[in-house]
Amino acid sequence: MKINSLSQWVLGVFWAVLASTTVYATDSIEGYWKSIDDRTGEPLSIIEFKKKIDGTYSGTIVHRYPNVSGVILTHCVKCAAPNTNKPILGMEIVSGVTKDPKNPNKYNNATLLEVLSGRTYQGKGEVTNNGRLLRVRAFKGVSLFGRSSVWVRTATPIDVEVKSP
Repeated sequence: MKINSLSQWVLGVFWAVLASTTVYATDSIEGYWKSIDDRTGEPLSIIEFKKKIDGTYSGTIVHRYPNVSGVILTHCVKCAAPNTNKPILGMEIVSGVTKDPKNPNKYNNATLLEVLSGRTYQGKGEVTNNGRLLRVRAFKGVSLFGRSSVWVRTATPIDVEVKSP
């Protein structure tokens, strides 16, 4: 009887692990992500990803953090038309993202706009760490010659720090 209980327990653990990895393996890029500066580690923006009617995904800035000097960049001064001097809040900075049919956690074909420099890049990403991280790769031409950053999933459009009393 002890062997039967043990085998049921092992089988139960196996199915629980299998179910949890299946759930996380299909994590979507949809939702809110805190972008982090890959050079300073400081938070930049919160970007909301949504799926469009054509099946692609896009990311829009819904919150902007102040820089280390306390200044919040409000307009895309260095952006090319049609985004020149447009407000950053509400600006679509990621577009054309498609889900990789071979790996549901990977995304390709992105066009990324860096609002600080006004430059556009090609990009790709991968949802990792049980859906909590988005590894973003931005590049011009060849992915080998690009930059990587890690974005953190957040539950709300405004990241609120809870301070202990």
